[in-house]
Amino acid sequence: MSWPADPRTRGDGLGWVTRAVFGDERVALAVDAGPPAGHTVAARYAVVPSVARARFLLPLASPRVTAAALLAYNALRPVKVRAVRAVLGLAARAGVVARAPFPVLTVAVPTGLDPAELLLADRVSAVLGGTPTHAACGVRPPDPNHKPTLQLFDGSGTPRGYAKVGWNDATRALVTGEAAVLRELSRVAGAAGHPGAPRLLTEFVWTGQVVAVIEPLPARVRGVPADAPPDLAALLAVARRGGPPAEPRPLTGSPFLARLTAEARRAATGDVAGTRAVAAVAELARRHGDTAVEFGHWHGDWVPWNLGRYAGGLVAWDWEHSGPDVPVGFDLAHDAFQRAVVLRGAPVAAAVAEVVAWLARHGNGLGLDARRWGLVADAYLVEMWLRTSRLADAGAGWNRTLHPALLDVIEERHRG
Repeated sequence: MSWPADPRTRGDGLGWVTRAVFGDERVALAVDAGPPAGHTVAARYAVVPSVARARFLLPLASPRVTAAALLAYNALRPVKVRAVRAVLGLAARAGVVARAPFPVLTVAVPTGLDPAELLLADRVSAVLGGTPTHAACGVRPPDPNHKPTLQLFDGSGTPRGYAKVGWNDATRALVTGEAAVLRELSRVAGAAGHPGAPRLLTEFVWTGQVVAVIEPLPARVRGVPADAPPDLAALLAVARRGGPPAEPRPLTGSPFLARLTAEARRAATGDVAGTRAVAAVAELARRHGDTAVEFGHWHGDWVPWNLGRYAGGLVAWDWEHSGPDVPVGFDLAHDAFQRAVVLRGAPVAAAVAEVVAWLARHGNGLGLDARRWGLVADAYLVEMWLRTSRLADAGAGWNRTLHPALLDVIEERHRG
């Protein structure tokens, strides 16, 4: 049931996030209004900066919790964002934010019902031992590839972790995948050169959603500069899971090529773009089939904003795209591609040129000569298009930055 001023009826980011986080219809939500009769207030959030331009749901449980939600991990944020949050955090500690003219979202549950049956933050609290847990949540425009993520704090404002919510087929697969990877990584913790990774605290199904609760990052973690050179030793440690190098194998006959072939064929069912992908995989095999490379794991989204420094070592998070049996060097290629597309707004063709230049410059440190890094570049581009296709097929829709431009560039490279 929707109550007056219930943001779940909205079609914007606030509506999308509140539907995902407060999905049980028995939960009453209202902006700047009290709860309906028969309900008890369970939580209150400041909607920052406004309902129409909501960017953040800020918990109002106490000045300490509100301040913590603004100040935790501020060193990882861009300078301008860091400055704004620092000012707001100091104001929150003084109790000013709670009195500020931000709209207030009231969350209420039927009187007599256990909030842990209805509210995700309370469910996490129960799963983690019962310590009261308060949640902050960013608000982004609706996107079927994005996951609501709750930043969790106890009553003292100490971070307790993150809860990632998989709410559709695409994001459920990502959350489940990251949980599996974090379980595996716990076995290589401390391996020489391998970056640290947060532990998986728990994983559970909640009203049809998949939720992974991940431990907080170290409080003093610092971000990696966006223009930092690649950490090749860490990339090799990730590829090898902290173990010795694998013997190079030809592309032809590899599990990697078999997977690409199968995925392209699935994408080709009644789809012209998928048919083009099948041809691209076949051309990849024709051009590079005899080239032997080392295969290993990859992080899958190795970019500066998913990396930090702590206690003299590297920390990496957001492992949801990680996987085994890819050519060593994929993370290096991805780093260059995403820096170009995300940080500089480069079109796909320019980003691919950056990948080639990055591999030529740094590939030798991963054991890649010109022939091998050529394979890595071509194979990575096909991998990325197939990832885009998988997400689209799972309900995330096409990434219009990458599709169909990435297929166009792949075909252009094959004609060159």
